[in-house]
Amino acid sequence: MTRIMELMERRAKAWEAAKNFLDSHSDKGGNVSAEDAATYDKMEKEVTDLTRDIERLQRQEEIEKMMNAPTSSPLTAKPGATEDKEEKIGRASAAYKKAFWDNIRHPGNPAVRNVLEEGTDANGGYLVPIEFEHTLVQALNENNIMRTIGCKIITTQNERRIPVANGHTQAAWTAENGAYTESNPTFGQTSIDAFKLTDLIKVSDELLSDSFFDIEGYISEEFGRAFGEAEEDAFINGAIQTGQTVIDRPTGLMIAAAAGGAPSGVTTAANNKIDADELISLVYSLKAPYRSKAKFLMNDATVAYIRKLKDGNGVYMWQPALTAGEPDRLLGYPLYTSPKVPVMAAGARAIAFGDFSCYWIADRAGRSMKRLNELYAANGQVGFTCTERVDGKLILTEGIKILDMHA
Repeated sequence: MTRIMELMERRAKAWEAAKNFLDSHSDKGGNVSAEDAATYDKMEKEVTDLTRDIERLQRQEEIEKMMNAPTSSPLTAKPGATEDKEEKIGRASAAYKKAFWDNIRHPGNPAVRNVLEEGTDANGGYLVPIEFEHTLVQALNENNIMRTIGCKIITTQNERRIPVANGHTQAAWTAENGAYTESNPTFGQTSIDAFKLTDLIKVSDELLSDSFFDIEGYISEEFGRAFGEAEEDAFINGAIQTGQTVIDRPTGLMIAAAAGGAPSGVTTAANNKIDADELISLVYSLKAPYRSKAKFLMNDATVAYIRKLKDGNGVYMWQPALTAGEPDRLLGYPLYTSPKVPVMAAGARAIAFGDFSCYWIADRAGRSMKRLNELYAANGQVGFTCTERVDGKLILTEGIKILDMHA
């Protein structure tokens, strides 16, 4: 048995012990003494600590796999033989990748510029190599839960119109030789746009000149982290207002339903707490076909509150994952968290539940990067900008429901 499985079994036993302790030391009203509450908090902390240990070991396994991966391809051709042409072409070719990073370190080489001509974007930057873009997208996924659970598409146009059926046909019982009953389904359409997201970082001349400095890894990590955080905030909370100016962003999942957000499924009776019945009502406010793929999404602070809730049979609604890499569950459905989801507060939209493939994330093909040589030259630094164009929108509003806190 692996160390991870041992810890997961210990966590499951510790959680069961904590539940049993709370059950046996609480009165009919659910209250416990201060001493018993302190004991329970220690037992719950053990569960949390074991969860952190499991996650750390899982990350170590991933790093070990990466470190043990082969660093070069085996020699299969005859010694001295050369290939007539590259297996990959365009931005995926090795020549483009080498020229791109040579230009990042030492711009101005005419031979380098010739190779990069096919990757020049409309604004004068160079489109990043294909493999680097995949690394950047992977970094976005790791820092953006909405990219993990949403539906991702790639578009090559500024605006993409998507037809949406607003109703269904209805069959009718018909007498022999009787006239057919007409069905008149209606169709609407929604559009996916392309909003501009940018970032700028500065790197010293010394680091760029140092061949041992992993400039590719550093830029990928920094841009991926920054873009991931900005995207997730936009996908969840929508446009922002700074002073009198509204900055357009993707349509947020948690904004008002009238503005394109998900509709309300349940409104809590209190403005500062959620009970078990309201969570069950939220689940069944969603149409049955969407429940088979449904997930919960909420803030960590809300999870901390809900972990102590029980259903009508006295069973804890939160269930820790027993399989490595699987999310925890609530009422049998996967539970995901994001710090961008509003916390429990009066009038807040605190929990989303539904099939998140109904939320579409559209990437405008290609991310571009520019090198700024003169702007920071006086400080011995070089600037790099990265640009992407992306939009997000809830396409089927009936696929996700929101738990709203009482105002």
